[in-house]
Amino acid sequence: MLRAIRKPFGYEPILSKEDINGTGKKKKERASNWKSVLFRIWKLVDEQRGLLIAVLALVFVSSVLALLGPLMIGKIIDNYIIPMKFAGLGGSIGWLIAIYIGLSLAMYFQNYWMVGIAQQTVFRLRTSLFAHLQKLPVTFFDKRQHGELMSRITNDIENVSQTLNSSFIQVFSSILTLTGTFGVMLYLSPLLTLLTMIIVPVMFVAIRWITRRTGPLFKEQQQAVGELNGMIEETISGQRIVKAFSQEERVMEEFAQKSDRLRRTGFWALTYSGFIPKVMNMLNNASFAVVAGVGGLLALRGDGVVTVGTIVIFSEFARQFTRPLNDLANQFNTVLSAIAGAERVFKIMDEPVEKDEATENEDRILRGDVEFRNVSFGYAVETDGYTINDLSFHVKAGETAAFVGATGAGKTTIMQLLARFYEVDKGEIYIDGIPISKLPRKTLRSQTAFVLQDPFLFEATVLENIRYGKLDATDEEVIKAAKQANAHSFISRLEDGYDTVLTADGGEISQGQKQLLSIARALVADPVILLLDEATSSIDTVTELEIQEALDRLMEGRTSFVIAHRLNTVRKADTVYVMEQGKLIEFGNQEELIERQGVFYNMLLESKV
Repeated sequence: MLRAIRKPFGYEPILSKEDINGTGKKKKERASNWKSVLFRIWKLVDEQRGLLIAVLALVFVSSVLALLGPLMIGKIIDNYIIPMKFAGLGGSIGWLIAIYIGLSLAMYFQNYWMVGIAQQTVFRLRTSLFAHLQKLPVTFFDKRQHGELMSRITNDIENVSQTLNSSFIQVFSSILTLTGTFGVMLYLSPLLTLLTMIIVPVMFVAIRWITRRTGPLFKEQQQAVGELNGMIEETISGQRIVKAFSQEERVMEEFAQKSDRLRRTGFWALTYSGFIPKVMNMLNNASFAVVAGVGGLLALRGDGVVTVGTIVIFSEFARQFTRPLNDLANQFNTVLSAIAGAERVFKIMDEPVEKDEATENEDRILRGDVEFRNVSFGYAVETDGYTINDLSFHVKAGETAAFVGATGAGKTTIMQLLARFYEVDKGEIYIDGIPISKLPRKTLRSQTAFVLQDPFLFEATVLENIRYGKLDATDEEVIKAAKQANAHSFISRLEDGYDTVLTADGGEISQGQKQLLSIARALVADPVILLLDEATSSIDTVTELEIQEALDRLMEGRTSFVIAHRLNTVRKADTVYVMEQGKLIEFGNQEELIERQGVFYNMLLESKV
């Protein structure tokens, strides 16, 4: 059939025979993954065991009542309607009404409680995933689109939520209904049961043919959604760059390509999954016709083996027998989609966290004496070599060290290693004579502050953005830090002052004002070690003076590492380190370096041209 449908409505088939059949190893891995995913979801659901047992009990009750209803109808027909005997009919009808009222109540409460179980389970899954993301190393985020990660937290988990809400009860109920219906049908008429069962193998063949295609397609669809979300998030975040370089056409073309991939996978996934209700309805009707036709012939014989009531009961049970199969087949598609989403979620949760085996220095108060001893590091050593190579220097507590050099010289990498965002490949970094690997990251980072070239602001008030440096800081401490950072005057002019809500990109204030808030955030944190990564490079010279004054206050008494392209910002540094291609080629204070008339001297002359 796949070959027959070559290009309906412009949709070329996207599954190969290998995708459908798979190699033996690939097939086993996929089955193993799905079993593992289902088991992990079940463990999450099982945490609400008491309520889950109550739901399952109600499912059992509703399944029994659903079987009793048609039986009562058949008995009423045989015992009261056909013989025209109405004594006791009212009582039987009363029981029939009670059965269906009980069925409705059981179904209502099982669905109500299952929604609560599903939402609580998804809440735990989502919070666990988000918490796990906070424990992953920076290298993990370097390799992934942020929008794609967001898609796993939202879209993929929402698929799991919908499946738990609808499919869990449906699957369990269908299995119980199938078992009960088969038993009753066998009791009423083995021959008619055999005729009904003829369609079951046909159903399984059809379902297997469909699900072998929908499984890979739903997985592909989830991946396409993730990539599209990643591209959208990336484009919206970089909208200024897109417009600045007039790349709107290229972005629209890339979006169209990714959207087209989602369109094609969605078309085929929904097309194949849509075959299931059509096939099942056709087989249901065929089953009903067989039961009605053969049952009618047997009833006409008049031997009492099959009565009109039996045919009515059996016709209803034949539908009830195929209906759970239909439901199971439909839910199977939903489950496949949820498994594809859950598999993507659990892949993130299986990523190794940023381990911190250092425990002996948890409460250590640092002085800020920093030494690099023969340190080498590369982001991709095998392909690109070392970013910094055999680097050694010593910055005493309270000193200011400035790093200058061309882009790619390794200056920012030094900052990244100091914060332990990455681990060194060779050599060792010492702080207060202790190897940095022996310092817990939390201890190190809680006494270190960053002021970056592009300050990041959260969608929160000015007060909350500054307080992010120290969450337990009082309002008075925040305001004091803002004054020291020369930010108080412009904050006071904002419409709501410190209660003004800023957007994530801080569009309401200038770049220089964002930087002043970033400095205030560092001041309220009161760090021992300060890392300034080109903090004034994107600021005009007038604003730079205001920021430099705030930075001078910030650096006072702290070990400071300063990266700067503007060489006039390193005048007050105790030592200037000149980097070139990951190596230290020159160092000393500014006067010494000028006297040597080396690399730094030439850089200074070029900057004044």
